[in-house]
Amino acid sequence: MSKGQMSVMHGRNLGTWAGFVFLAAALPAWGALGGDASTIQADQAHMQGSRRIILGQAVSGEPYTVHEIQGAHGTVVREYFSSHGIVFAVAWHGPWMPDMRQILGSYFEPYAQAVGSQRNARLGRRPVRIEQPGWIVQNGGHLRSFAGKAYIPDMLPAGVRAEEIQ
Repeated sequence: MSKGQMSVMHGRNLGTWAGFVFLAAALPAWGALGGDASTIQADQAHMQGSRRIILGQAVSGEPYTVHEIQGAHGTVVREYFSSHGIVFAVAWHGPWMPDMRQILGSYFEPYAQAVGSQRNARLGRRPVRIEQPGWIVQNGGHLRSFAGKAYIPDMLPAGVRAEEIQ
């Protein structure tokens, strides 16, 4: 095989790999806020962690499920799923922040903008609370001790209070 033929084959392989990378990046990796439960196994793999399922029941009797993933590096992420399979809340705690882009999904960009605005308006390190129409994020901590939660108030099962999400 000539050097020119090898270069063409190498270019084709790179194009194929680039296509796979692009497709993988476009796929949802987490049961992100407002998303569905179909990606929970990918979440577990991404965090290189173990998962347990906790069944909950609102005062109203409406069931919900919490998937708790203990990451390899100690961070715990809890994804709260309604009986319809939609993520209505996400909570986290541990020595490292989770990947906020992945757990907030479509809410990440507005969250990042709001955090940027708050940083410009305040001094020092304080907990962040973003309250926008339709969603709320609370986040705080310091190195080796982070905690927070994000939820969609209108999607909380009847009888579930925001304080219960942790």
